[in-house]
Amino acid sequence: MKHLIIVLVVAAGMSLCSCRAAVTTGLDNVALRKELFRGKRIGIVTNHTAVNTAGVHIVDVLSAVEGAKVTALFGPEHGIRGTQAAGKEIESSLDEKIPIYSLYGDTKKPTPKMLENLDLLVFDIQDVGARFYTYTYTMALAMEAAAENGKKFVVLDRPNPINGLAVEGNCLQSDYASFVGLYPIPVRHGMTTGEMAKMFNDRGWLKSGAKADLVVIPMQGWRRSMWYDQTALKFIKPSPNITDLQTAAVYPGLCLLEGANVSEGRGTPKPFLQFGAPWIDAEDLAAGLNSLNLPGLRFEPAVFTPNASKHAGKQCYGARITITRRDLLDAYWSGILIVNEIHRMYPKDFQWRAGHFDRLCGTGDVRLAISSGASLQDLKQHWQAELEAFLQIRKKYLLYKD
Repeated sequence: MKHLIIVLVVAAGMSLCSCRAAVTTGLDNVALRKELFRGKRIGIVTNHTAVNTAGVHIVDVLSAVEGAKVTALFGPEHGIRGTQAAGKEIESSLDEKIPIYSLYGDTKKPTPKMLENLDLLVFDIQDVGARFYTYTYTMALAMEAAAENGKKFVVLDRPNPINGLAVEGNCLQSDYASFVGLYPIPVRHGMTTGEMAKMFNDRGWLKSGAKADLVVIPMQGWRRSMWYDQTALKFIKPSPNITDLQTAAVYPGLCLLEGANVSEGRGTPKPFLQFGAPWIDAEDLAAGLNSLNLPGLRFEPAVFTPNASKHAGKQCYGARITITRRDLLDAYWSGILIVNEIHRMYPKDFQWRAGHFDRLCGTGDVRLAISSGASLQDLKQHWQAELEAFLQIRKKYLLYKD
């Protein structure tokens, strides 16, 4: 009965929606812009998430346009089918005589050779709404390549699954730019891929100030306040460890555990929704985290054995998350406080993967504050000015209303 109660609480927090609206994606709306694709040789930056509301994949949708021919596919992290592990380099291949070029290996940006047999480059991949999710940087580098090689670039827009209103965290500092964060945006940006493409292009953030010949085909029916389960679209996990909307909701904060010697639940059925290590006391940690009164979250003791990633094959003790009110979530800030609490409780066992933690945060300030016991609240207050400045910049590129 205890487990049944937990499931019902999660459902109340995540799935009982006041409305479900019929949202159509950019791919659904290709028919409204057929002139862009008619008679063109098309390259597509995509993966398994690029299906329309009828379940038809983008390759088939665009191949059905009169005179259009798909001549190349480009795969991001996790590959065209979305099954490869995080961080694993992927080789190029061939699928039904269409070359598939990997953009997550030695080459992360399409080369002139890859682009020579196409007129148009299209991007359609479901994002998760966090700065350190790599798909948006695959898009940015593809935009650069399109600009440099005289190819039009089309983005088929999709929802931000964790809504388009909430914006959280510090903006990335340029010294910490990497493929888990290239540009000065906050961790939870509240934008769609189409909106981000417009911002990347207009702000001069592409290499050497390049500007792509950009077209965004927008969604219809999407509002910024919507979570993914309010769109009537089927949730397709965008990568192996973003298994559902609950996971996506906590990911902007719990991903920070990648930067420490604590399992973030990879290799278990609940990645990012449970976390721990062999040296943690589960009861003590859950009690400590609950005492923080993090908005929208509750914790219970957890015991699990990952079959992959950190502590694979070892029994871990930690905490499991229940989301009680998702609209109260401050996921990134909660992630910082969770890391801080583990560091405080287990200073002899806790270890940083310092370079990666700093890249995820887009600054070294968070790690230094936790390590020194400095005020995290002061740190949060410090980044409010840059967050407000970003919100003003962001307004110009928003395509959808609240």
